Amino acid sequence: MHDAPTWDPQQYLRHAGHRTRPFHDLLTRINELPPQQGPARIADLGCGPGNVTALLAERWPDAHITGYDNSLEMLKEAELYAGPTKGGGHLDFSVADAADWAPDEPHDLIVSNAALQWVPGHADSFARWIESLKPGGTFAFQVPGNFTSPSHALLGELCDAPPWRDRLKTHGRRFVHILGPADYLERLADLGCETDVWETTYVQLLHGDDPVLDWVKGTALRPVLTALEDDPAARDAFLTEFRDLLRKAYPTGRHGTVFPFRRIFAVARKPETADS
Repeated sequence: MHDAPTWDPQQYLRHAGHRTRPFHDLLTRINELPPQQGPARIADLGCGPGNVTALLAERWPDAHITGYDNSLEMLKEAELYAGPTKGGGHLDFSVADAADWAPDEPHDLIVSNAALQWVPGHADSFARWIESLKPGGTFAFQVPGNFTSPSHALLGELCDAPPWRDRLKTHGRRFVHILGPADYLERLADLGCETDVWETTYVQLLHGDDPVLDWVKGTALRPVLTALEDDPAARDAFLTEFRDLLRKAYPTGRHGTVFPFRRIFAVARKPETADS
């Protein structure tokens, strides 16, 4: 989100099944929204191509849901889901950056799926987001917790090595500001929320040629690919080096390529009354 790279929605969606599963798991831990007379108000921060935002409309079909992203490429794809929902609600999308987004009305649910890792200092925004929730409202998110895994550690090391160091700088180390589960728990509990924080490592089985490289082309590699987009020869040379490193770190087995992926989840529910 912050200092955003150029995104490729189709590349991102190539692994949509694996990428969507954590959101399904997050969704199951979100309780029903506060009782109300009008439609519920829901925000999805970092909505990407909109496929996950559409799941919110399935869960709360009478709600007014807005997906926010600062990538015009992603929002163009997301607009395919915009419009009335089957329960009389409405789904729309808008340009915004989670780094400075502030609700302009009370919300029942603010959710973010695999987006806040792009926002340095994102935990500092928790207070204003929770303040904007209606009593009994929920703030929920999940972020990757795999920045020390080979797929990300090797990317950072390669970016730091000659001849890439001066050109790519910190583009390969974008996730080091993610907090640990206990830190998220403390931040949210300090804000008076009933808080549920957990982590899961999904042991994913990927298929095809160089599937881990294909995976990171949709996410962690985007800043690098953006920085090298005007120099195809340099881009291809970098990808070849990185591909060879990934092949050693993630060898292909009998059933495919095993790709463990850790995720951190948090669900924070605002008290219904000041005394609860």
